[in-house]
Amino acid sequence: MPGKYYEDLEVVLKHTQGRTITEMDNGLFFTLTMNPQPLHLNEDFAARTPFGARIVNGIFTLGQAVGLTVSDQTDGTLVANLGYENVKHPHPMFHGETLYVETEILEKREFRSRPDQGIVRFRHIGNNQDGVVVIEVERTALIPKRPETLADSP
Repeated sequence: MPGKYYEDLEVVLKHTQGRTITEMDNGLFFTLTMNPQPLHLNEDFAARTPFGARIVNGIFTLGQAVGLTVSDQTDGTLVANLGYENVKHPHPMFHGETLYVETEILEKREFRSRPDQGIVRFRHIGNNQDGVVVIEVERTALIPKRPETLADSP
């Protein structure tokens, strides 16, 4: 598994993989989620807003930001996402922009009722290709401990 165990998750990680968000991505997302917000699908309407054009759905941006962290952090090692907090969209994403993410580990703690797992709180910060922050979110997840660590414990 390429994912990291509880013991391996430390400090800040700048994820190298980016993802360009297309008009089709946004269209499929608002269709699947039944979200008819004209900011996402009506160029005439959106052109008359302070944004000046259609914007990418913020929930899609959130999902992409978390998704871009998986291959570097939790691919195959995540037990469960426990919650998402403090979600902020300081700037919208537009079609054709590329999302990059960095992660900071805010907190790690033992999970007393499950000694083979720990709770980790992440802060994911997503920037567009110009370095403008477009998403910030704190995520709490249940992560397994390294199997050989458990074998060494009393």
